[in-house]
Amino acid sequence: MAESETPDPFAAAATAVREHDRDRYVADFFIGERSRRYVLALHAFNAEVARVRDVVSEPAVGEIRLQWWREALAGNDGGHPVARAVRQTIAGFNLPMEPFRRLLEARTFDLYDDPMPTLNDLEGYVGETSSALIQMAAIVLAGGRDPGTAEAAGHGGVAYAITGLLRSLPIHARRGQQYLPRDVMAVHGADAAEMFAGRTGEALRAVLGDLRARARDHLAKAQQALAGAPSEVKPAFVPLGLVEPYLARMEWPGYDPLRTLVSLPAWGRPWLLWRASRRLQVSGRRG
Repeated sequence: MAESETPDPFAAAATAVREHDRDRYVADFFIGERSRRYVLALHAFNAEVARVRDVVSEPAVGEIRLQWWREALAGNDGGHPVARAVRQTIAGFNLPMEPFRRLLEARTFDLYDDPMPTLNDLEGYVGETSSALIQMAAIVLAGGRDPGTAEAAGHGGVAYAITGLLRSLPIHARRGQQYLPRDVMAVHGADAAEMFAGRTGEALRAVLGDLRARARDHLAKAQQALAGAPSEVKPAFVPLGLVEPYLARMEWPGYDPLRTLVSLPAWGRPWLLWRASRRLQVSGRRG
């Protein structure tokens, strides 16, 4: 293939995010054009590894696929456009490799049906995945410098990911996958077998109420930590504008956590993200 015909890896990354992670794709349009392509590359990498379970036939194949990504980040990408885009992003902004390694290791959990043991384990898992992704985006927006947003990214990523897992509960329950922590389930006497059978009881609703409260607590802490953050990195946190709207929909009458796939109208999502971006700008001027 002639050099002029080589696919643009960043265009391929943007397509991957648009197809597999629509919320982040829309949110990334609130990032300046100069940096947007690099943040999209990070989100494309995440989208590719997050859906490994969905595209493999068994866990062992998923393990091989995750190992391929480890090797791709080390340079053996075989010309894969998303891998090329994320490698160029890592090199261009001197991003640390360890968060990417830990993210891939955390994603191994997705391949199996082992239950999440504790709430601490859940927060560790989403910290290595969602929180790390926000922090890497903030570093990109800071031009490769440490933006001092580790605390905000930590809390924000937990809030965002717990909300996403609650939204995906119908999918996970149907295939016998349990992200709901066993210790929280035990406190309320919730039975995983009942959940997998599609039966929603008061005990399960209590578990989900606890997790929604936990997500809101982390969201509040992220917003507080962001007050003094540099204004140029705040667009990395725009996706958090969807957390409360999603959580609120889980409390509407008629919501069935094992059957309702919580979504937002196509017109509402950009407006909510625009509002979140405006709030971040206001807090930056006051900080």
